[in-house]
Amino acid sequence: MLRLGVIGAGLKATDYARSWAGMAEVSIDAMAEVSEISRDRFAATCVAAGAAAPRAYESAEAMLAAEAGHLDAVYVSTPHAFHAGNALAVLAAGLDLLLEKPMVTTVPEALALEAEQARTGKTVVIAFQGGLSPLVHDTRRRARAGEFGELVSVSATIWEGWKDSYTGNWKQVPEISGGGFMFDTGAHMMNTVCILADSPFTRLSAYMDNRGIAVDLAAAVAGRLENGALVTLNAAGEGPDGCASSITFFYSQAIVAIDAWGGWRQISRDGVAGQRETQETRATPMQTFLAVRNGTLENPSTVANGVQFARLWDAIKASAAQDGAPVDPRTTLPGP
Repeated sequence: MLRLGVIGAGLKATDYARSWAGMAEVSIDAMAEVSEISRDRFAATCVAAGAAAPRAYESAEAMLAAEAGHLDAVYVSTPHAFHAGNALAVLAAGLDLLLEKPMVTTVPEALALEAEQARTGKTVVIAFQGGLSPLVHDTRRRARAGEFGELVSVSATIWEGWKDSYTGNWKQVPEISGGGFMFDTGAHMMNTVCILADSPFTRLSAYMDNRGIAVDLAAAVAGRLENGALVTLNAAGEGPDGCASSITFFYSQAIVAIDAWGGWRQISRDGVAGQRETQETRATPMQTFLAVRNGTLENPSTVANGVQFARLWDAIKASAAQDGAPVDPRTTLPGP
């Protein structure tokens, strides 16, 4: 049985706890959460699922110190700006890690996490739905095998009524969110593009518009990949209720459309659209994490993927700060 600790027992962690607390393979033994209301809600959720209430701590540091030798792994679900510090502390404590998306907020943080994982040899899985989607990984496997031909261009869009949905939420506080709509919901789009384009960006120009709030609401990016393909990314976080995404990969022998979360896919050839496939992720993030940790599944959402994503995000910020000036994501580091 996996002895699990949780850092950040908010709404996302509580939602997962409804199923995780009932799994025979998992025991949620401890949690760290600054909010007493969230701690009580998380504990009540575990009890309602038939498990014991986890030992509660007000800080990650207190939990990791007190639980040394009593945990096997930790799930981190804190605001984005705290991911790097929490993740590094978990690995330094000798524990495996299931880390909520986005992995970290900057390239230096991503490289530090990559180095710490290499040093400790611990398992790290990033909980991106697209990163865990069988449809996404089947698409990459077939693309690598040459089934679709050469990648020519990528057109990706994502939208959500995000401005109104998260008014007053930490996601719209730049000091702890790490960014706005593009870095929150848009992270799913960027990550899935990074996985399926399967090639680093070599050049991009980006524009972002906050539309009167403290973080970005709209973003437009145009870039070029090392493999020669061209990419556009468009994100709109102000609009009607709802959320959707569509990413189209134009290959020389096929057109593949898929959403940012890997929930549906449609493949077209010779001007004929194939049947639209729909598929929920077959395994929850915890089931995937257990399989990776046990060695029965190759890690589908790695720190290396997170480094590539971080390079893209830092380059977008750097270009947008210069009103679209072109930058190279392979070398760009965040400004002061």
